[in-house]
Amino acid sequence: MKLNFNKKAIIVSAPSGAGKTSIVKQLLLHLPDLEFSVSACSRTPRENEQNGKDYYFISSVEFREKIARDEFAEWQEVYPGCFYGTLKSELDRIWKANKIPIFDVDVMGGLNLKKYFGEAALAVFIQPPSQEVLKVRLESRGTESAESLARRISKAEYELTFAPKFDAIVINDDLECAKQESIKLVTSFIH
Repeated sequence: MKLNFNKKAIIVSAPSGAGKTSIVKQLLLHLPDLEFSVSACSRTPRENEQNGKDYYFISSVEFREKIARDEFAEWQEVYPGCFYGTLKSELDRIWKANKIPIFDVDVMGGLNLKKYFGEAALAVFIQPPSQEVLKVRLESRGTESAESLARRISKAEYELTFAPKFDAIVINDDLECAKQESIKLVTSFIH
């Protein structure tokens, strides 16, 4: 028998490079009651990204129209003309499948979702062991210019100040331990 989840949600947030995506993938692998919530965005797809799987890719004009019609649980203009958000229709799709949405979102998106869901959501902040470790992780990706790396590090320092606003903080100094701690937290919340 399926449990009635009363429209619960799991929010996983972190600065870039803290390991949230790895942890979300582990949660999805171990907890079949969860389903990944696909965000909408107004940017063009990157190579290997699929509409409806990685994001719902929509134009800035369409995004603004959906904002005006109150179709988002939360949204942000991350850069001028570049929007990201969570469609209410995506939440309905997941709940109709009797699943719990799990979000892999940036820190501001996580706080906005927590405000939207209130006590019905568990908001988990994935924290790197230090800013130095985070910097090394971002540098080791090899995907950033010096300028974009500096911007990400500055943003991460700011985002770390919001950790206390989340329901739980998981320090990712050992990825396997962080995955196990996250699984325990989420299992306890949904059951």
